[in-house]
Amino acid sequence: MASITIRNLDEDVKTLLRVRAAENSHSMEEEARLILREAVSKKKGSQNLADVAEFYFGPKNGVDLKLPTREVGREPPCFE
Repeated sequence: MASITIRNLDEDVKTLLRVRAAENSHSMEEEARLILREAVSKKKGSQNLADVAEFYFGPKNGVDLKLPTREVGREPPCFE
């Protein structure tokens, strides 16, 4: 396994990483590995809007939305 050192990391970033790691029950080192692995493994354009919305607003971030059931809004017009 390889190792890296990250210099000049903002204190705010380190604090946010520590909090995120604690929320996910990981060490800071493991959380950084997961973030890096996810960042480099993504293919360009592989995410759709639903994936992005779930990433930022999903249950992992404390948002649990109850979506309404889909219904037909109205009958389509008849042009006959």
